[in-house]
Amino acid sequence: MSMSKEEINQLIASNSVVIFSKTKCPYCKMAKQVFDNLHKKYIAIELDEREDGDKIQTILGEMTGARTVPRVFVKGVCLGGGTDVKKLYDNGELEKKF
Repeated sequence: MSMSKEEINQLIASNSVVIFSKTKCPYCKMAKQVFDNLHKKYIAIELDEREDGDKIQTILGEMTGARTVPRVFVKGVCLGGGTDVKKLYDNGELEKKF
C-alpha cells in the first residue's frame, strides 16, 4: 500500500521522532545512533524495504527541499539529515528540541 502525503504528515504529527531512512545508509545509521544515545524512541521508515519508497522520497523532497535520506523529524519539524542531527547532538541543541 502506498503512503500518501497526508499519511506522511499524520505520521510525523503523531510521533515525536520520525526518521525516513534506508537500511544500508551510513548517515541513517548515524542519525539513529544519536537518538539511541539520547534514549529517545523513534519511528524509522525504511524506504528501501517499501515498494512506495521512491514515492515517499519524492514527497519528502517536496516537503523539505531535499530527497536525501535520512530525513529526520522531531516534533513535526524537519531537522535535516544525518550530519545535521549529529551536529545538533554534538553541540547540545538536539536535547532542547524535546
